[in-house]
Amino acid sequence: MRAVDTNVLVRLLARDDAKQLAAAEAFVQTGAWISHLVLMEAVWVLDSVYSIEPEQISNGIEMLLDHNELVVQDANVVKAAVAQYRNHAGLGFSDCLILEVARAAGHVPLGTFDRGLGKLQGAQKL
Repeated sequence: MRAVDTNVLVRLLARDDAKQLAAAEAFVQTGAWISHLVLMEAVWVLDSVYSIEPEQISNGIEMLLDHNELVVQDANVVKAAVAQYRNHAGLGFSDCLILEVARAAGHVPLGTFDRGLGKLQGAQKL
């Protein structure tokens, strides 16, 4: 299966450049894979460059999880990370994904100096 880079995923989500959007849609039409790294970078771009609110970002990720042509790496882990992100205002999606990846791999507690992240089950504030 093909994979997409961050800029392709951002085009699919932001839909702000008609020419690039058409190329991105054509590329994923036969299926494409989205890695955790690409997803985290795309969320960062949507937040910092486009100023998209966390609720809209969560909705976008959930749309990706339900997409017919796109496959998200460890979809259940990403789904758990989105739930954490929705339920804990102020935490970044990347923090939530890091915790859920560690949990899925059986490597908890996750040691952190982050006060917000340290409050979540499976994390330990150092």
